[in-house]
Amino acid sequence: MTHEFDAVIVGAGGAGLYAALEASKTARTAVVSKLYPTRSHTGAAQGGIGAALGNVDQDSPEWHAFDTVKGGDYLVDQQAARILAEEAVQAVYDLENRGLPFSRTPDGRIDQRRFGGHTRNFGEAPVHRSCYAADRTGNMILQTLYQQCIKNDVHFYDEFQVVEVFLDGTRVAGVAAFELATGEVHVFKAKAVMFATGGFGRMFRITSNAHANTGDGPALLARVGIPLEDMEFFQFHPTGIRGMGILITEGVRGEGGILRNSKGERFMERYAPTLLDLAPRDMVSRAIMTEVIEGRGIRGDGRIDDWVMLDASHLGRETVYAKIPDIADFCKTYLGVDPAEAPMPVQPTAHYAMGGIPTDIDGRVCTDTTVYAGLYAAGECACVSVHGANRLGTNSLVDLVVYGRRAGRHIADYVRSADHSRLPADAGDAARERIATLKKSRGPHPGPLYERMQQTMMARIGVYREREQMEEAVAEIRQLREEFQQVRVQDNSANYNQEVLGILELENLLDLSLVTAVSALNRTESRGAHSRKDFPERDDVSWLKHTLAFLNGSDVSIDYKAVDTSIWEPKPRTY
Repeated sequence: MTHEFDAVIVGAGGAGLYAALEASKTARTAVVSKLYPTRSHTGAAQGGIGAALGNVDQDSPEWHAFDTVKGGDYLVDQQAARILAEEAVQAVYDLENRGLPFSRTPDGRIDQRRFGGHTRNFGEAPVHRSCYAADRTGNMILQTLYQQCIKNDVHFYDEFQVVEVFLDGTRVAGVAAFELATGEVHVFKAKAVMFATGGFGRMFRITSNAHANTGDGPALLARVGIPLEDMEFFQFHPTGIRGMGILITEGVRGEGGILRNSKGERFMERYAPTLLDLAPRDMVSRAIMTEVIEGRGIRGDGRIDDWVMLDASHLGRETVYAKIPDIADFCKTYLGVDPAEAPMPVQPTAHYAMGGIPTDIDGRVCTDTTVYAGLYAAGECACVSVHGANRLGTNSLVDLVVYGRRAGRHIADYVRSADHSRLPADAGDAARERIATLKKSRGPHPGPLYERMQQTMMARIGVYREREQMEEAVAEIRQLREEFQQVRVQDNSANYNQEVLGILELENLLDLSLVTAVSALNRTESRGAHSRKDFPERDDVSWLKHTLAFLNGSDVSIDYKAVDTSIWEPKPRTY
């Protein structure tokens, strides 16, 4: 079955919906998603969206841009960060005008809270910058944008897993997708295709990411020869629920929550004396792991799965249940802990990919030498790069709406004058044959491979890294990719075959695990979320550059591109 549209958006999270909303003003637009839009992972974002509104403290977009660059350990492209901070203000007001129910100050303006790494006057002191809707901000963004897309007659193809992208040289022609309900492969012909498929945190054992976050967009594009940028930089959020990874928002610390070790000490005083518990996430995660390694975790035995406590009990019941009601429910449900009465056990959890599909400031997929006409990406699957080596809290939602909107507007202009590229005559046949092959013969179940991948990445490509362990990870992932070739489904049914979907997702994760591990092994410095015990210092002379990783079968080749440092000169990062 073949469908024809001007624009096809792959992914129905915040970036995809905002792009679809803008593109649909001039283009016949479809959103193809393996989830229903309101189940997309944007809905898990709790704490807020950063914008220098100045409703609580004096603030400016310039300070926001500087914090973004500094927080990203100067690997951020600075003009992209400037656009992010400047356009964030109007993006928040646009969301408000579209119906998003932000929390309010007593005088009725959008309320704002503190968040890690966000400061006034270029690092002088913390600032209230995060605009929030209790601790449900991402969910409110999804609901608001989805309603607007329905109003604009955007076509939705829900529970469709995209399995192939078609290029005519360096022009996009369309995609093929596996329909979960029927088992059929559909072909979507389009003048423009945008990937907004989110992150790939499921490669790690303990993660805040949903089961659907399997890096579908980056993996598909890597397999057609497009490089992935800065894949070594994967952020571990410092406060996941112990043993589960479910996120406890940074907003808890923004409201005054305190991290404590087994001795009851506020240990962040040793690591970030100015910002304390609201230092950037990479620094807080390393501080927690250092406390654990040195025997000051709650068990005190230095095991990697040890934990510390996040204490919000001093804030009072009224504040806890007004400002972080969902977090309170999570903790009571999963931990049996009421955060208004007792501290919450937390540990770092794999959270966010700073790297991904390389794009320009309009969302066009490109390298230094090639722009792929009609091909776009935005959100966590993309790398513009506004997060550099470490994303600041709240900037994920800013990235979604600012660069999702910019990509959608560029698509709307592009399709007015573009023609459809030629689809291959056999478009979709390779995907159909692949799925049929999975059902033809018996083979091993993918589950054990999935577990080994997650264990390997968590243990060897985690908060702290070193050469020998990363070499072991690269070898193990290569072995897993070989074993994967023999994997087959046990269930031959056509309708809602979750095993087929799971195998397709595992293939994507294995490819991205290899690219991530090789990229991390290659970068011989510590910067942001990439922290090497054997190379503990940042090295601007050798490594102030973006990594471009090309997947070639079982090998990954590395190239580089320059970082935009046109506004602020890189300096040591202290808080």
